[in-house]
Amino acid sequence: MPLSRDQLAQRAAQELRDGFYVNLGIGIPTLVANYIPDGMDVTLQSENGMLGMGPFPFEGEADPDLINAGKQTITDMPGTSYFSSADSFAMIRGGHIDLSILGAMEVSENGDLANWMIPGKMVKGMGGAMDLVAGVKRVVVVMEHTNKAGESKILKECTLPLTGKGVVNLVITDLCVFEITPSGMTLIELAPDVTLEEVQSKTEAGFSVSESLGTVSV
Repeated sequence: MPLSRDQLAQRAAQELRDGFYVNLGIGIPTLVANYIPDGMDVTLQSENGMLGMGPFPFEGEADPDLINAGKQTITDMPGTSYFSSADSFAMIRGGHIDLSILGAMEVSENGDLANWMIPGKMVKGMGGAMDLVAGVKRVVVVMEHTNKAGESKILKECTLPLTGKGVVNLVITDLCVFEITPSGMTLIELAPDVTLEEVQSKTEAGFSVSESLGTVSV
């Protein structure tokens, strides 16, 4: 069956490594903060000027003045530091962030990403997406496999305005996990009880299947 939002975040958290500096995008990626493995030293960075975010606060414990780039209330950690958004973007543009986990509207088979606007709909702004995909060492996308109309969000070519070209390294959907390399897109994991045939029928993009195809473990 398809993975839940929390299970998607759990799978994305498996991409974290000890010592990483990580930026989490708006939506499902923010949930990754709750699934950092015990004993792992990971520092979360936010575009609005924070290094060292903790998990989401429990009800009644939120500080309305302490928010992430998506305006969600968050917690801090011992050693958390605060600075201007200009300094925060300097970290991103300077290649000092190891991993970014982002949401997406569309991903192409060669790793193009569209995640910031739908033409004709009001947009608050680009945010940090273009800087993140250009400056971060590894980009993981977490999203639902199809849109509300049941159409594939993993395409041969993106139809929406691009955030970046050839920038996505890994795609985690509610049905499966794809790895993207210069040689193309490869299916490496299936969600429990999801078949290869289902993924093929719901994916417009072309992809190969790993010889060591596994099952998503969450």
